[in-house]
Amino acid sequence: MARSRTTQQLTEQDLELFQATNFAHVATLSEDGSPHAVVVWVDAADGKVRFNSAEHAVKVKHLRRDPRVAVSVHGQDDPYRAVTVLGSAVMTTEGAEEHIDLLTRKYTDRDRYPAEWRAANEVRVLIEVAPRSILRYGY
Repeated sequence: MARSRTTQQLTEQDLELFQATNFAHVATLSEDGSPHAVVVWVDAADGKVRFNSAEHAVKVKHLRRDPRVAVSVHGQDDPYRAVTVLGSAVMTTEGAEEHIDLLTRKYTDRDRYPAEWRAANEVRVLIEVAPRSILRYGY
């Protein structure tokens, strides 16, 4: 499995993995420094990897304290083709509702993120990661 390390720019092959209906793994750092990993819906735009969360989620709490994050995705059709983006998360509520609806359309047959999936008074957060380092596998 080939592995290379570059900085900054997502390639077309990287974008294919992030824009397909592949699930991603996000790793954040707990207060004691231990890793916390979760599976998320993901996409990419404007050279950044993007995912979405509820404000009350553990990953958001971790990222507010320490924005360092790793986001990895592999191809569903070829799991040996994968990419990991390392960087710092920037979070905003602006555009977060539109983004979760976009991801809902990408990953499900629904047009909007369902109310029954939300917690009471849920606030959505759009999380963007500009690559500081990119690790590629299998291409």
